[in-house]
Amino acid sequence: MTENQETFIFDFDSTFMKVEALDVLCEVIYQDSAAGVQILSEIQRLTDLGMEGKLSLKESLTQRIQLLQANRDHIGSVIEELKKKVTASVIRNRTFFKQHSENIYIISNGFKEIIIPIVQEYGIKPEHVLANTFKFDHEGNIIGFDEKDELCENQGKVKKIKSLNLSGEAIMIGDGYTDYETLEGGAVSKFFAFTENVSRKIVVEKASQIAPSLDEILYELSYKASVSYPKNRINVLLLENVHEDAVKIFEHEGYNVETIKGSLSEDELIEKIKGISILGIRSKTHVTAKVLEHAKKLHAVGTFCIGTNQVDLDACSMKGISVFNAPYSNTRSVVELALGQIIMLVRNTFEKSKLMHAGVWDKSATNSVEIRGKKLGLVGYGSIGSQLSIVAEALGMKVYFYDAVDRLALGNAKKCSSLKELLALSDVVSLHVDGRASNKNLIDADAFEYMKPGVIFLNLSRGHVVDIDALVANLKSGKIHGAAVDVFPYEPKNNDEPFVSELQGMSNVILTPHIGGSTEEAQEDIGHYVANKIINYINTGTTYGSVNLPEIQLPELQSAHRIMHIHENVKGILAQINNILLEYDNNILGQYLKTNETLGYVITDIDNFHNKDLEKKLKKIPNTIRYRILY
Repeated sequence: MTENQETFIFDFDSTFMKVEALDVLCEVIYQDSAAGVQILSEIQRLTDLGMEGKLSLKESLTQRIQLLQANRDHIGSVIEELKKKVTASVIRNRTFFKQHSENIYIISNGFKEIIIPIVQEYGIKPEHVLANTFKFDHEGNIIGFDEKDELCENQGKVKKIKSLNLSGEAIMIGDGYTDYETLEGGAVSKFFAFTENVSRKIVVEKASQIAPSLDEILYELSYKASVSYPKNRINVLLLENVHEDAVKIFEHEGYNVETIKGSLSEDELIEKIKGISILGIRSKTHVTAKVLEHAKKLHAVGTFCIGTNQVDLDACSMKGISVFNAPYSNTRSVVELALGQIIMLVRNTFEKSKLMHAGVWDKSATNSVEIRGKKLGLVGYGSIGSQLSIVAEALGMKVYFYDAVDRLALGNAKKCSSLKELLALSDVVSLHVDGRASNKNLIDADAFEYMKPGVIFLNLSRGHVVDIDALVANLKSGKIHGAAVDVFPYEPKNNDEPFVSELQGMSNVILTPHIGGSTEEAQEDIGHYVANKIINYINTGTTYGSVNLPEIQLPELQSAHRIMHIHENVKGILAQINNILLEYDNNILGQYLKTNETLGYVITDIDNFHNKDLEKKLKKIPNTIRYRILY
């Protein structure tokens, strides 16, 4: 027995597994044929009738076996398919099954021949699998099942569990009516209606305890060494149309996910942030210090874009909130848009197209030139600027760049000593700087004065970098031949809000709604990258890729507790942590420390020992910002 003196009894189909085993057997036999689809539909109907208590189990099983026309040779393929369909929270808690194998049973109206090879991999003993058995003819065809076994009868699970004569508390976890009957029939003392895979109305209505995951059950029953915190209690808020793949990744992990298409104002975010553990935004939502004062449960912020200027990084750091972004995922998309816009502008393509739509055939080459040989001036030579440099040079452009940071020139690009020098020699000026406050109006009336007459101008960086009034004046005067603007000082919060700008209606201006990185490839890559970085941080404490916390890349947690301690960067914290661990006789299996100018991050793996007093002492160490533990 465990120290809690509890026996866990799990249903197999739609509980331990995501699916019904006989459904998968049908799919293996008929391979999505038209006949198979029809048979599968009928099998699922019969399964539901049996699970809801509307058809006797023996009759339900008999009819399903007759429909399947299965053979022993199919079983191996079914087992391999089912191994891929184990319930997510069961997989996450594999250690729990192995540690408590003496007190875990599987009970099912399904079949041992399928169940045992799957659950054995989780440490469950074959003799603890209570299920029916197939009957085969001499050719290996499945012709029925052992009808003498009480599990094929009504109240079969009740009878089978009672026959075990279990001592201590017996806990049933299942999704079907026959699982609920074990409580009603007095065979178990607790029943959890398991809804992670399927929620049956008749079961949920009768159950006093509903479990959206195994994490929730273990947490409620205080199995501290099994689960740190139920993943279904981890609330994720994703704003601004974060890619659907990110949503699916968080949902697959078991988190509770809410999505909102547009951005939120400060007041709106303050209201929504309460109870949120993970926040995902793009460029329009601002995470301010005032917002963070109300974010009591927030552990991580993901900016599903390149920049992080919309997040108060200092405030996040002092609350132990890790911020992740995707610094390279949409680089190629922005580069391609910039290059396409340059070509469209130097060829007057949009003006020609407008005339064509009006019925005017103007085949003149006036003011239509090639980009080959033209001088491209890049303001900012980070990941986007440098990649645009390479692609533009390959098309024959001469590339110059200016960056406040000392950057290595790629290819034949030449670095300018000042912004003024760059602007004066460029035929095309393209901005690729970040959104820091000091870059506001970097390109103002004076900067436009330095530019060549007839210059092409692009801004695909941040809206506040350009003085819009000065840009408009230079477009109207003809100083700027054409411009492409993808970002604006104020941008609509969502697609329903109208866009207003002084640049509207100007025939020599290409306006795009901040779509530089908005390609399917880029948004998918960003969604995967940021979501997985956050999940890795929540699950292991790894901060690699964090823009504000000290970066630590960690090995997988193995048979240990992992203590994560974020603190102000002062002397003596590590010694205090180790003294407390020594006081409670803990063996340190591994320890990792990284600091930056303001913060320290200590991660300590200790042997399997849980003590609430130990946790309290670690939290009370002076200068502690945040503490958490993984089991």
